[in-house]
Amino acid sequence: MTLRIATWIVVAAACRDPKPPDPGPAAADPVAHRGSGTAHGAAHQEPELVKIAPDMMRDLRVTTGKAQARAAAEIVSALGELHVNEDAYAEIASPVSARVTQVLARPGDTVAVGQVLARLDSPELAQARAELDAARARLELARKTAERKRGLAADRLIPEREQLEAEAAQADAEAASRVAAASLRRFGGGDGESALAIKSPIAGTVIDRSVVMGQLADPSRTLFRVGDLSMLWLVAHVFERDAVRVQSGRPASASFAALPGKTFEAVIRSIGREVDAASRTIAIRLDVANPGGVLRPGMSATVALPLGEVGDAPVIVVPAAAVQRVGSAWVVFLPHGEAAFEARPIGRGRDLSGEVEVLSGLAPGDELVIAGAFLLKAEADKARGGGEHED
Repeated sequence: MTLRIATWIVVAAACRDPKPPDPGPAAADPVAHRGSGTAHGAAHQEPELVKIAPDMMRDLRVTTGKAQARAAAEIVSALGELHVNEDAYAEIASPVSARVTQVLARPGDTVAVGQVLARLDSPELAQARAELDAARARLELARKTAERKRGLAADRLIPEREQLEAEAAQADAEAASRVAAASLRRFGGGDGESALAIKSPIAGTVIDRSVVMGQLADPSRTLFRVGDLSMLWLVAHVFERDAVRVQSGRPASASFAALPGKTFEAVIRSIGREVDAASRTIAIRLDVANPGGVLRPGMSATVALPLGEVGDAPVIVVPAAAVQRVGSAWVVFLPHGEAAFEARPIGRGRDLSGEVEVLSGLAPGDELVIAGAFLLKAEADKARGGGEHED
């Protein structure tokens, strides 16, 4: 009994001691301290920085992305590939067989509507132009004849029947002239052009060119492929059991094997009406913005699609590769000046098909390291003395 009373006296004396206790190694560790989840302590902590030597920085190949807000819903992952936006795409060929005399566009060129891509020499073009000239000459003669006979009929010098016949001949000549002009326009050139002009019907980028100088162009062969690449179609192949729960108009995210560490926003636009018999999947089309032009048709992708109804409260998510365990805390690394990164503790939530829900520590739009985060973790552990583990 005496020993127990003495113990309480020692504890009470320690509580009354105005001198703050020794923080010890655990409190001196900012990552471990902030990982405890006490917001008040985190507010007064300086961020823990991981500094990388410039020569090592070149080898890390660090890529960054941003924390994103997602609807609180179940996520399914599916494979897909990029396609051109078929609403802004054209395959251009020659309307007739003709010899290529001039090539004016190359793959990668940006072209406007109506811009000439190539010029061709065609005997059919020369014939169409000659037929138009003849039709216009006949029309001019018919107009003069009709005008003269209207005057004679007004003076009762010829029967009215001749006036009517002349006006009918003028109408026939006008129709023949219109047909000849339309026949010339199908070659893509104006009346005064001496060569067949191959023009782009849309504004966009020349994706492919299959024509060279002197080649005999055939109507069945595509000469140019032009598309607007600022917005691409991403076709994902989703198992039928999941596809029936996907809703059009909802946001999704996509990552590409050719661009590791980067995530692109997408919008679900259409859901296929047929199940592929071999794979038991349904094609789902998404729109993906391509403002920097880094995405290219044909790239393979992994798509994260929300399922079910739209959740009331969104969640913050980051790629799983960005989240690392340092000491006793889950952290992400934020760029903090040149060759320096802040190890910021976060509250880790659910795993969502390649992404991790973040409960605290980040806001939507915060930039963080994705590719290279594991190497930064190794440097953080090294700086902390090999990464102690708590009992």
